[in-house]
Amino acid sequence: MLTAVALSLVINFSYLLLPIITDRGMNQRGDSAHDNNGEELHDSGILYLSDDLHGYIVCDCEARDSVYVSAWQVHSLKLQNGDHLQFSRQPAWGDTYSQEELRKAHPRLNEVFMRNGEKFDIDSLYDRPSRTVEFIWQIAYYAIISFLMLIILTWPQRNGAFSNRKFAQRTLLVILLSAAAISLAPVTTFRHGVMRIVFFFSADAHSNTYLIVLTKSLFMLVVSILYARIYILMRQRQAIVIENERLKNENLSTRYNMLVGQINPHFFFNSLNSLAMLVREHDDARALEYIDQLSYTFRYIIQNGQSGKTTLAEELAFAEAYAYLFKIRYADKLFFEFDIDPRYNSWQLPALSLQPLIGNAVKHNSITTKKPLHIIIRIVDGTLEIENQKQPKLDSEPSTGIGLQNLNSRWQIISGKEIEIIDEATRFMVRLPLEPPKQS
Repeated sequence: MLTAVALSLVINFSYLLLPIITDRGMNQRGDSAHDNNGEELHDSGILYLSDDLHGYIVCDCEARDSVYVSAWQVHSLKLQNGDHLQFSRQPAWGDTYSQEELRKAHPRLNEVFMRNGEKFDIDSLYDRPSRTVEFIWQIAYYAIISFLMLIILTWPQRNGAFSNRKFAQRTLLVILLSAAAISLAPVTTFRHGVMRIVFFFSADAHSNTYLIVLTKSLFMLVVSILYARIYILMRQRQAIVIENERLKNENLSTRYNMLVGQINPHFFFNSLNSLAMLVREHDDARALEYIDQLSYTFRYIIQNGQSGKTTLAEELAFAEAYAYLFKIRYADKLFFEFDIDPRYNSWQLPALSLQPLIGNAVKHNSITTKKPLHIIIRIVDGTLEIENQKQPKLDSEPSTGIGLQNLNSRWQIISGKEIEIIDEATRFMVRLPLEPPKQS
C-alpha cells in the first residue's frame, strides 16, 4: 500500500505545474505574445460580437487594428458585447496557410488582463473546488488503482512460485484494469466545478483533460509492471537463498539420520547372533568370512557416511558384503541376483543407496522356506533397478525412520535427480538413475 501511495504521489506531483500552464493558456505559440524587445503587448479596445458569437476587438492603438476573438474564447471567458478589454494579442497561426495569408490575417486574442476597468481573474468566473480537494481526490484514486495493480501482479501462486506465463496473464489483466481506470478517473469540470469521471465527462476541443488522464494512467501502468517484475525477481532470489539453506540443513540432518539408521542396535545384535551361530556350529571358515564381511560393511558405512558420490563398483562390493550377512542369517531362504554390465562400474551414484533398499526388503517381507525372497539388482539403460516380490509380513518390524523419502532427499541433494518407485500388487521396485563418469 505504501508503494501505491508513493506511486500516486509521483504521478500527481508531476502535474503541479500543469494548472499554471493551463491558466496561462495552451494556445500560446512561442513568444508570440511579446514584441521584438521581449515586452508583453498590452492593448486595449472594445469587443463587438457578431450573431454567431465570434467577435472583434477594435483596438485603441494608433493603427486602429481589430483583433479576432473566437467563439470558444467568448464562451469560456464569458465575454459580453461592448466589454472594454485590456489584452495581449498574438499573430494568426496555422500550418495550412501561406505566410502571405498569415501576414494579412487579423491578430488573435491571447490573454485578457482587465475588463471594464477591473482585473480579470478567470478562476473567479467559476465555482471550482479548491486545488487541495481536487489533489486529494487524485491521490486517493490513483493510489487505489496502483494498489490493485500491484496486488494482481505480485500475488504468489499456490506453490509460492512466480512463472513467466502467469506474470504475462496478470499483465494482460492489469492492462484491462488500466483501461477501465482511464474511463473511471475523476476530473473536475472547469466551468461548473463538479467532480466527474471521464466516462461521463465531455471536454471541449481546447481541453487537455483526456491527455492528462491518459498520461497518468499509462505512467501508473508502466511503473507498476516494472516494480512488480523487480519485486518478483527479488522474491525469487530470496527463495533460492532460503531453499539453499534448507537443503544444507536437510543434508546435514539426512547424513546424521542415515548413520544412526545404518548402524542401529537391531542390525548389530542380529549380526552378532548370526556370528554366534557359526561359532556354535564350529564353522570356522564361514565365521571368519562373516567377520570379514561384517568388518567391511561397517568400515564402508563409516567411511562413506559423510561422502557424496561413489562408483557403482564400490557400492556393489558393499551390497554383496551386506547381502552376505543376510544370507547367513536366513540360510537358504534369501537369494540375491546381481545382473550388472561391467561397463557401468565407473558410473556414479550417492553412497549407501543400496543398503536401505536391501534392508527394507528384508524387513517388510516374509522370508520362509516355502516363500523365499528373491532380490534382483540389475542395470537397465543406465538405471540401477532393485526389485523384489511382495510377500508382506503379518507383523512388520518397527520402522527406524530411514525410508524411501529420506533416500529420495539424499538423491536430490547429492545428484539433483529423483528416484522412481514402482509399488505394485506383486512386486516392488526402485529405479536409481546413474550418472556417467565425467570425461577427462
